Amino acid sequence: MRFRGQCDYKMVALMNGKNGSVPLNGKMNGMHNKTNGFSKNGSVHKSHTTIDEGWKKDYWESFEETPLLAAIFTYICYGLVVLIGHIRDFMNNMGLLKVNTSLEPRIPGFVPLFSTWESFYTRHVFRRVSDVLCKPVGGVPAARMDLVYRETHDYGWTYELNKDRIDTVLNMGSYNYLGFSENKGPCKDNAARVTKDYGISTFGSRQELGILDIHKQLDDLVAEFLGVEAAITVPMGFATNSMNMPCLVSKGCLILSDELNHASLVLGSRLTGATIKTFKHNNMQSLEKRLRDAVIHGKPRTHRPWKKILIVVEGVYSMEGSIVKLPEIIRLKKLYKAYLYLDEAHSIGAMGPRGRGVVDYFGLDPKEIDIMMGTFTKSFGSAGGYIGGSKRLINHLRVNSHVSVYAPTMPPPIAQQVITSMTIIMGKDGTNEGKKRIQQLKWNCRYFRRNLHERGYIIYGNKDSPVVPLLLFMPTKLAAFSRECVRRGLGVVVVGFPATPITKTRARFCLSAAHTKADIDEALKIIEEVGDLIRLRYSKMPVPSFSEKDIELVE
Repeated sequence: MRFRGQCDYKMVALMNGKNGSVPLNGKMNGMHNKTNGFSKNGSVHKSHTTIDEGWKKDYWESFEETPLLAAIFTYICYGLVVLIGHIRDFMNNMGLLKVNTSLEPRIPGFVPLFSTWESFYTRHVFRRVSDVLCKPVGGVPAARMDLVYRETHDYGWTYELNKDRIDTVLNMGSYNYLGFSENKGPCKDNAARVTKDYGISTFGSRQELGILDIHKQLDDLVAEFLGVEAAITVPMGFATNSMNMPCLVSKGCLILSDELNHASLVLGSRLTGATIKTFKHNNMQSLEKRLRDAVIHGKPRTHRPWKKILIVVEGVYSMEGSIVKLPEIIRLKKLYKAYLYLDEAHSIGAMGPRGRGVVDYFGLDPKEIDIMMGTFTKSFGSAGGYIGGSKRLINHLRVNSHVSVYAPTMPPPIAQQVITSMTIIMGKDGTNEGKKRIQQLKWNCRYFRRNLHERGYIIYGNKDSPVVPLLLFMPTKLAAFSRECVRRGLGVVVVGFPATPITKTRARFCLSAAHTKADIDEALKIIEEVGDLIRLRYSKMPVPSFSEKDIELVE
């Protein structure tokens, strides 16, 4: 099989070598006689559709509908902000009001450099809440952290740091899932030692003498941790997706992407040149319809078969708190002979009895996943990312990926942080510290979620997800919630439009194994006070029955 450009080649053998009887060479779409789960008369083979559905009994997540009244007031709120913004711009153009901003001059014959709406939204919406969306942190983002206080005297146009005031708050906003973001203990000691031995940078890419023995050690450890043949590590999590996906699919291929996938997956998909179609979030009926249509109808106009079909999903969705229905997706991928790209940025380390992501959470075989991706910026308290799979896949990425060619390799201290934390999670340090943190995180997630549900708030996501979104709806409540929580000693992240749908502004809590029960009780007390102050008890659904009592903590 010859290569077409850089990316088009026999992907079956590249991924795992198990589907080599189904060539994806442009003449077939992974569907030939009985190899695609279909017989010649169109009936479905049971061997491809049978799956253990025991996971469904313990799978619980909720996405309560936005109350009509809350949605109406949210639209009114945004409408008033836009109206007042237009009035201010009109007064500024008439010279009646001075606005502290640099407006783009209207030069005849020249195209505007930026969108008028984007500029308008930044000036009149983002600026008003910029103090809650851009909080500088002055210390380690552990269970408690320091916030540097800023003052503004012109309504958010400029800020001044107040060096004499540091606010220490309970940190419920950082992705420090297992508590390894700390400046003490074995992670800190080993990182300091490696800094002395190797320095802080390699000053070269993998193909330009930038790889050291510590990188080889990290690659091998990641592969062992994931349970795959090989792995490659990348110094930046975002680039792990955006720079490697173009090496896997290209023009003439089809990408089926969850509608709520991360921006790095969206960019990586666009850079491939492949056709992209989205399916409804975590909706297996929508995904199967897309797969069926792709197999039956092929490409638009010509109706020729797709060279490859790649399903792209995340393990834990960082804005929704939901967990991918991985067993169902694997069933569909086998049935339609598609390939699966799994982004475990928020699930690796945080999910599963051994902390090995959603594959471990559902008790599945890692070899069922064609491309396993994840990052080190969450559970491991470090930076960068990885891709795991077959040796042939990883060797191809080492040679062809832009990251391998152009990007410097991971700084040695950063790599050592991952090695140390991953070693602890795997129990290779001779202690049960890793198991203890994994169980503590799971207990914290259920305890926190259950108490929020009992208080009548609309909470999104899965009961075991470390990401806990609480719906605020109105942009005014977004700012008020953050400011009032910080005033009471609780640091939170708030997210609004356009990062979320306009009626689904939210606060996003991130649980950590570093949080104690006392920390969570303190956070719940503050949330209840602020929730009553700005009226957030919108939920009408019954209190769920799940509990943290069946989770056995490790001493």
